[in-house]
Amino acid sequence: MKTKKIVNITLHNLLLAFLAIVWLIPIVWLVVTSFSAYTGMNTSTFFPKEWSIANYKNLLFSADTVAQFPNWFKNTFIIACCSCLISSSFVLMVAYATSCMRFKMRKPLMNMAVILNLFPGFLSMIAVYFILKTLNLTNNHLGLILVYSASSGLGYLIAKGFLDTVPASLREAAYLDGASEAAIFFKVVMPMSKPIIVYTVISSFLAPWMDFIFAKIILNAGISSQWTVAIGLYNMLERSLINTYFTQFCAGGVLVSIPISVLFVIMQKFYVEGITGGSVKG
Repeated sequence: MKTKKIVNITLHNLLLAFLAIVWLIPIVWLVVTSFSAYTGMNTSTFFPKEWSIANYKNLLFSADTVAQFPNWFKNTFIIACCSCLISSSFVLMVAYATSCMRFKMRKPLMNMAVILNLFPGFLSMIAVYFILKTLNLTNNHLGLILVYSASSGLGYLIAKGFLDTVPASLREAAYLDGASEAAIFFKVVMPMSKPIIVYTVISSFLAPWMDFIFAKIILNAGISSQWTVAIGLYNMLERSLINTYFTQFCAGGVLVSIPISVLFVIMQKFYVEGITGGSVKG
């Protein structure tokens, strides 16, 4: 039995190592290619023959009509931050209402939200586009923020599961002391819910930061200075541009991943606690 256990553990670890290598190879290739002195795509060797940081310098300090990375980064950051604030507020308020309050139609509304979440958001993108066009909100960052924030409250389920673990006796004691519903929400429940707040904030920030489909549809005027990072980097892969801007595209991919990586490293503990805490109760 001991030998069998050792063999199983060894095979298990070998499988995990193989999967890790397969997963890491594209990331390593992206990073090393971003330091290549060659501007186009080079598939003859894994590591570049000549190394250079010119791609990062050109991307950050030598913007041209094609590569305007500082503008793209600023646009994406503003959109992501605004959407994050609105979405996080919606999610936490809906989660609190469904977890801690009792009212008519509570369960039917919860079931309806779950059903609506089963449908991918991009199925509605044509209807959303025409609504925004009617309101003159296409090619506008405000329209993009509204799209990312509009239905965010439907993703309340994990936050609700975490808030279900907050003792009801604390809220009842606050009620007896004369606290309002808003005071209980901000002064009793939220201070105890840091993990789920961090999880919600990170999730709300990631969606607009990485999105391409909605951004491409709504910001479709071709004004490159108004694009987000996803649209700008994708544009570098056009057939007429790829031989000149491919390594800058790789450098942009590395730069885009840095803020998210730093955020995850700093908030990892709270992020994991938020996921596990939200899965205890439904």
